[in-house]
Amino acid sequence: MHGSSPAAWTAVIICLVGFTVGGIALLLGPAWVMFWVGVALTLGSAVVGKIMSAAGMGAKAH
Repeated sequence: MHGSSPAAWTAVIICLVGFTVGGIALLLGPAWVMFWVGVALTLGSAVVGKIMSAAGMGAKAH
């Protein structure tokens, strides 16, 4: 099934955490350091997903 892999799930969870952290940061002031941490998490999720996929934890080719 498309995208049902540990790499995809991990990337999505990290991305959601990043969006949540960034959103909360904007509601709290805005707290810019916390916002940029959220941005870094969101962008880093793609890197983590690619690394995990390259390590064999991605979706298998049919």
